[in-house]
Amino acid sequence: MMTITGREFGRAVARLRGAGGRCRLDAGMVTSEYAMGIIAAVGFALLLYEVVTSGQVRAELQAIVKKALSARM
Repeated sequence: MMTITGREFGRAVARLRGAGGRCRLDAGMVTSEYAMGIIAAVGFALLLYEVVTSGQVRAELQAIVKKALSARM
C-alpha cells in the first residue's frame, strides 16, 4: 500500500485547483439554457401539431380510427 504525505497531497490539490479553470464541472443548467430548451420544446410541439392537424394526416388518422371501430370481433 502506498502512502501519501501531507505535502504531496497539498501539491495534488493545488494542481487540481489550477486545472479548475480549464475543466469546470457543472451540476446543472443555467437560466438561459432552460429558456432555450423551453423555446426549442415549444417550437417542436408547434411543428408536431401542424403536421398532425394537416389535411392528409388528419384523413389518414380518421381512416385508421374508422377501420378500427368497424372491425368485427
